[in-house]
Amino acid sequence: MTEQYVLDLEDIDGTQIAVVGGKGAHLGGLSRIEGIRVPGGFCVTTDAFRRIIAEAPSIDDRLDRLSRLNPDDREAIRTLSAEIRRTIEEIAIPGDLGAAITRALALLGDQTAYAVRSSATAEDLPTASFAGQQDTYLNVIGPTEILQHVSRCWASLFTERAVTYRQRNGIDHRSVHMAVVVQRMVFPHASGILFTADPVTGNRKVATVDAGFGLGEALVSGLVNPDVFKVRDGEVVERAIAAKQRAVHALPAGGTQEVAIESQRQGQPALTDAQAVRLVQLGRRIEAHFGRPQDIEWCLVDDGFQIVQSRPITTLFPIPEADDRENHVYVSVGHGQMMTDPMKPLGFSMWQLTAMVPMHEAGGRLFVDVTRRLASPASRAGLLEAMGKGDPLIRHALETVIDRDGFVPSLPDATPGGRPAGGAPAPIDTDPALVTGLIERSQASVADLERGIRTKTGPELFDFLLEAFEEHKRVLSDPLSIQAIMAGMEATWWLNDKLQEWLGEKNAADTLTLSAPDNITSEMGLALLDVADVIRPQPDVVAFLQGVDGDDFLDELAKLAGGTEARDAIEAYLDRYGMRCVGEIDITRPRWRERPSTLVPVILDNVRNFEPGAAERRFEQGRLKAQKKEQDVLSRLRALPDGDRKADEVKGMIDRVRTFIGYREYPKYGIISRYFVYKQALLAEAGRLVQADVLHEKEDVFYLTFQEFHDVARSHQVNDELIRQRKEAFRSYHALTPPRVLTSDGEALTGAYRRDDVPAGALVGVPVSAGTIEGRARVILDMADADLEAGDILVTAFTDPSWSPLFVGIAGLVTEVGGLMTHGAVIAREYGLPAVVGVEQATRLIRDGQRIRVHGTDGYVEILP
Repeated sequence: MTEQYVLDLEDIDGTQIAVVGGKGAHLGGLSRIEGIRVPGGFCVTTDAFRRIIAEAPSIDDRLDRLSRLNPDDREAIRTLSAEIRRTIEEIAIPGDLGAAITRALALLGDQTAYAVRSSATAEDLPTASFAGQQDTYLNVIGPTEILQHVSRCWASLFTERAVTYRQRNGIDHRSVHMAVVVQRMVFPHASGILFTADPVTGNRKVATVDAGFGLGEALVSGLVNPDVFKVRDGEVVERAIAAKQRAVHALPAGGTQEVAIESQRQGQPALTDAQAVRLVQLGRRIEAHFGRPQDIEWCLVDDGFQIVQSRPITTLFPIPEADDRENHVYVSVGHGQMMTDPMKPLGFSMWQLTAMVPMHEAGGRLFVDVTRRLASPASRAGLLEAMGKGDPLIRHALETVIDRDGFVPSLPDATPGGRPAGGAPAPIDTDPALVTGLIERSQASVADLERGIRTKTGPELFDFLLEAFEEHKRVLSDPLSIQAIMAGMEATWWLNDKLQEWLGEKNAADTLTLSAPDNITSEMGLALLDVADVIRPQPDVVAFLQGVDGDDFLDELAKLAGGTEARDAIEAYLDRYGMRCVGEIDITRPRWRERPSTLVPVILDNVRNFEPGAAERRFEQGRLKAQKKEQDVLSRLRALPDGDRKADEVKGMIDRVRTFIGYREYPKYGIISRYFVYKQALLAEAGRLVQADVLHEKEDVFYLTFQEFHDVARSHQVNDELIRQRKEAFRSYHALTPPRVLTSDGEALTGAYRRDDVPAGALVGVPVSAGTIEGRARVILDMADADLEAGDILVTAFTDPSWSPLFVGIAGLVTEVGGLMTHGAVIAREYGLPAVVGVEQATRLIRDGQRIRVHGTDGYVEILP
């Protein structure tokens, strides 16, 4: 194939990223849109870049060295990338390549001024913008200068920031090539950036225009604050005019310089309202062409707009697909399930198939559409109360949407709206045998599933699973199970309300629930202390575990003195809890049974930080503390007017809490137990498809939905390109922050705490477990990185039940996500740990090692000097 070194922009379309890079492909696409003016120019293709790289074999060796560097080794990256840039810039452009560029210049007029702009093949993509990673040169005049700046653009593929970005995002340096766009320079009166969706709120119906005088470099470099216009439905709905003291202008001989703006012009708007509206209309046309919101660079020349770049806005959270044009309000499932990371397609589709309500996917996360429940007053009140108890920020975000005129439709109260949370306790007896029976029924159901699935393969397996999902939902929706959960929660709320009213004591139920029976999650943490007791007396085992770095260590243990007992203790633990893991609602996440090394750091912490028998002592201490609290509360109540009645009522509720609150954790254990059975069967099926050469590797099925996996098992055909796209999309979803509430306009709402009872500078959250504690903050985002000392306070994004083994060794808890009855809160109370959850950006605002004070009763965290 003959290399093509130069292409006119008008001959380029959006499919040619590999030839002209992201920027070039977008500019080619822009130049084809009716009514959109793009400065004329051409693109020096990636063929030219590859030709240049081939001229310097030494680059190959340097790329090998570069790929082996740690992304955090900035000095080494800086040195090696500078060597590569220097080598590229020193390569003489071959005659035929230089002639092709010079000919293209002559056709445009080679004494004209040009912008010479980098266009990498991994740039301006839907999943990664790479904005600012490579270089642009403005007002370049003459063929010699242009050729020199083309070389500089090639070299800019290896700027330190571009190299580090690729290393951090797992992008192979050799897979990215550089094209160069050469365009006629425009000398604008004003320029700036248009976002066709509000980049702050995500609202797709609000466009934001940033504008300043002269060239756009002044805005991009932060030299001046821009004028900001917000445009909705064809009119400016908000404007802020800045004092623009400086601008960047082109110099007659080439290059640019900063100039001062005369004082009488500084406060004048760079655009009129009519111009801003006209610009947004052009932006909507561009957005429609590319099919997604755009970040557009524009210039105003002689009252006409020219577009010099358009790229996707990659920071917006996607909107769940709807089959109508109505308004919708979605609530995050992940914030309730303590799992805000993205899920792979098999993961979210399995959760959808086994959930009790319809769920919608966006950005790898799941959402529930609550529009109808918000539409009628009765169901709205119940929903807001339930959401407020779970996460006050979700309630506030929903109230923000409701307050907007007309966004949520109004429906009469005919829609049944569920009993509001916090009403009268559920009508079941306070009988521990009820809980025992529910647990036995759940265990029997899982055992039936294990027996029934053993012989199922191929399409028959998927048919069996679809029936199993119905049984799964039947177990989850068992009215008695729901009543037992609600009985414990409602009795907790009743106790807190009444004891604050009668005794002036906040969150008294936190102490009364210590060491409640039948709590499978708190038992899991204590059971790992027992495992540590087996290992602690065996120095060879402890030394061996300190060096473990793979998951096959259990077989090796038996060869050591005391190793057989250690292995048996860990195996027994895995038999009971091995189906658990961080992010366990995503079936694709590796379970402890699959990756037992995850538990090793926690076991070693327990060996180091605890004495033998700690589990039994901890449980008994909690039980005695709760008992003492009960006696104290009841005696103080009896001293009040009508005290005997109050004491009797409270005693009944304490018994009720202690009977049912532990069961709150069991249904999730049952779900995850079933999930592990499903997963083992599905992975076995994936293994058969690998052997049949249908799949490349078993884990490829994680990027298919359950329904798509079913089709592959039937047809023995798989779309490899779909799997590749899904993997790329999943990687990109990690950069997105899921909102608590999302509207169909794309507006992401986080909510706010409306409180004035906390000290200045404190971080506000939800008080979920009473007490105050000071200590060293350990900011841990991955349980495998845990390295805790007695007295440490765990600060993390979210905790699901799999984190509870860490809870036995900490003094307090702070999380970014959570509410009063989420798992972390329940276990914190169970262990008597002061805890504040729902602290926005806690893992960024609190530094690892800082001393902090956690106010678990009042719901805030102080960072201490």
